[in-house]
Formats: sequence, C-alpha cells, structure tokens
Amino acid sequence: MDGDTGRDGDTGGDGGTGRARERERRTAALRGCDRVLSQGRPRTVRERLAELAALADRPDTGGGDWGLDGPPDVYGDGPVDRLERRTAELLGFEDAVFFPTGTMAQQAVLRCWAERTGSRTVAMHPLAHPEVHERDAYAVLSGLRSVHPTTAPRLPTAAEVQGLDEPFGTLMLELPLRDAGFVLPTWDELCAAVDAGRGREAVVHVDGARLWETTAHFGRTLPEIAGLADSVYVSFYKSLGGLSGAAVACPAEVGAQCRAWRHRYGGQLFQQWPTVLSALLGLERELPRLPEYAAHARVVAAALGGAFAGVPGAVVHPDPPHTHQFRLWLPYPAGMLEEAGLLLAEETGRALFGGWREGPVPGLSVTEVTVAASALEWSAEEVAESAAGLLERLARA
Repeated sequence: MDGDTGRDGDTGGDGGTGRARERERRTAALRGCDRVLSQGRPRTVRERLAELAALADRPDTGGGDWGLDGPPDVYGDGPVDRLERRTAELLGFEDAVFFPTGTMAQQAVLRCWAERTGSRTVAMHPLAHPEVHERDAYAVLSGLRSVHPTTAPRLPTAAEVQGLDEPFGTLMLELPLRDAGFVLPTWDELCAAVDAGRGREAVVHVDGARLWETTAHFGRTLPEIAGLADSVYVSFYKSLGGLSGAAVACPAEVGAQCRAWRHRYGGQLFQQWPTVLSALLGLERELPRLPEYAAHARVVAAALGGAFAGVPGAVVHPDPPHTHQFRLWLPYPAGMLEEAGLLLAEETGRALFGGWREGPVPGLSVTEVTVAASALEWSAEEVAESAAGLLERLARA
C-alpha cells in the first residue's frame, strides 16, 4: 500500500507517541515472522543500503545500463539518462523523463498536453490518483479542471467517453484503477475507450503507476499496452520495489517540454543515483516476476474467499484479481482487525495483511493485499489456516 490505508493522524495528547509505539510493535512483529503474505517483511535502512552496495560486486554493472564505474548523475545525466532510455525502450516510446515523484510527473505531463491541445479540461475517473491522493495539484498548480465520464467503480466505457457532455483535451485512464480495487477493463474495452477518446479529438494519457503488472490480464506486451496512449506515467516503487521515483514515456518533443516543467516544479535534483539504481534493480528483478505474482494472487484470493465464506459481508474484490493486488473487506472495526493481525503474527510467526482502514459502509473495513515474492511461499491451505487463526483472535476481542 502507499501510505493512505491506515487510520487518521493523531491530533493531540500523547497520540503521536501511541502511534509510534504501534508502528514499532508492528515492525518488530513482521520482522520476527517466518511468513509474511502481503507486501513482504519490512527492511531496515542497513538492508536497503546493502542491497545497493551488492551491485558494486557484480561483474555486469560496470557499464551499459548500470554504469557504476562512471560518475554519479549531475542534474539528470549519467545514471538518470540510462534509466530514462531503458524505460522508453521497455514501453516502446521515443523518450522518457525521470521525476522524483509520480505526483510531479502527472502534473507536468497533463500540463504539457493542456498547452498542446489548447484545452485545460481532463476527463478522468473521480477515483483517479490526481483526484484522491494529490491534493488537487492539477487544479491548484496548473489551473486544470476535470470532468468524469463515469462514477462507477471501474474504468469508463467507450459509450461513456463518447457521451461525455463537455469537451476535453485529454482522456486520462488509470491502469489499474487502484481505488476501485486495482481493476482493469478487458483489452477490447480498453481499445474501444481509447478510440472513443481520439474520436473526441483528445489525446490519451495513461496513469500507469502499476502498468508493469497488467500484462498477464491483457495478454499483451508492455509496448502494446503503452502504445495505445500518447503518454504513459509509470512508478518505480509501486510493483517494482524501488526507493521512489517515476517516469513519463512520451514523444521526444513532449519529453523536452516535460523536462522544462520538471525544472520549474523543483524536480531537477542534483543527484538521484541511489533511487535510479534501485529502479534499475526493480526492472531487472521484479518486472519479470509480476506475471507469477498475478497468477498466485488468484490462488491467495480464492483461499481467502473460502476461509471467510461464512463471515457476513466479507468480500474479495475483484474476484479473481486482475493483477497481483486486490482488496479484502471484513465486517469488523479497523483497529480490531489490526490488533488481531498483530496477535496472529506474534503468536504464530505468520502475518497475513498490512494496515486496515474503515470503509465507506459503517461496520466494514478494507485492506489491500499485495502478492509478491514473500507470498509465493504460501500454499492455499496455509492461507486458509492463518485466516482461520485471524478469526479466532477476532472472536477473543
């Protein structure tokens, strides 16, 4: 998860100390576990540094895409340039522009398209990342406005794009749509929506923070998927496990314009090579495994669905998952679920889920399940057994 699924921040008293203690307890419990299903075991700063330092001992990292024997980057050259070229190649675009954050990347490219199309209106879903997680940056910083083809918890259809009752210059599609449950359309539905956007004389931008993990669902390569759009934003820490960072893949002339706005937005950092190396490591190590994770997510989701089948209101969504991430809803308060999960981890050495938050329906809480390398160790039977253990501890509470 991306840090927005826990409980609200503390507002006074000793709440800050209490939250710090909870985090310490949770970190200790997860690091002490033999098995961690969702997201993986938390790593220390020392472990992350050791991971990057190990690259120095590899014989294949001196030149080429790694360049460890060359100088560090200075304002976007060297390692940053290597990562940009690698990203453009993977997605089948002329150019790619590295940004320190995805929020900055999205604002820059949407602004560029607004300037090029002459329209400051962007058609996007009300659950899209710029609407939910970026504090209205597209409007406050760039003067853009949004219109919504649909409010249904899925990607818009071609008919909804065609029937939008206002003109727009950019159609933005988030693949997958995270806040609807990491959902994707079918390939034919996606192609039809893109064609509908072009029929409205709009450019198409894909918010592909997690585009890397969509190939198994669509049965298409990354260049085929990305090639539907005029530009694509991707993240290097979501799905790939990098430290941070993002990129926009686009035509060369748009890339040059994005670099100008990157500088204006404060993204022209002096050196970013640790982030870049972690991104390159993610592309090498995690990207090829994402189809395997997506396949196992179906196993995990089915096991959880069976284990919670007798719990009224329990829902796995989508079922089956479209990527290696999905949502689970259970009819208990978030705090109770977190406490039961911690007890399960401390008493059995197995941790099922990350943080929980209260859902929009009273009495239901939701968590996001991420099936990655650590989850491959779990069989369906082990998932079901630990889910039963969670229910036992909920009954105690």
